[in-house]
Amino acid sequence: MELPLALLRFGVLALLWLFVLAAVRVIRHDLFGPPVAAAGGSARPAPHAARPVHRSAARRLLVTSGPLAGTAVGLNDRPITFGRGSSCTVVLGDDYVSNQHARLTPAGDRWMLEDLGSTNGTYLSERRVTDATPVPLGAPIRLGRTTLELRG
Repeated sequence: MELPLALLRFGVLALLWLFVLAAVRVIRHDLFGPPVAAAGGSARPAPHAARPVHRSAARRLLVTSGPLAGTAVGLNDRPITFGRGSSCTVVLGDDYVSNQHARLTPAGDRWMLEDLGSTNGTYLSERRVTDATPVPLGAPIRLGRTTLELRG
């Protein structure tokens, strides 16, 4: 009688540990984003990376999903900041966006995206932005639950 009880206890303990590990994995993914392939790995290139993009071709920024879906912002020669803070150019009512989350800056003939130390990160075409990164037309920019795109 003791052996089945011991096996049952071990099984419940194993299931509990599997649950804890799954919860840690989900939290890690939410905080740090999806894992990035190693330098020698087979990472897929960004779908829009091969297309040359000129800033003059981008005339607006469109919110494609999130609380402001359908909103368009006209582009000029000024940087655009994103976040929940009232001082941002585009104020996003998204709980997963920091007060000062990201900035889109004109640089010569292109637009550069940079993360401003946000908690949940800034993503361009499923890749986490760590340095100033050029943004191609139509490439999805994800800030929390909000997705934006540069359009012509």
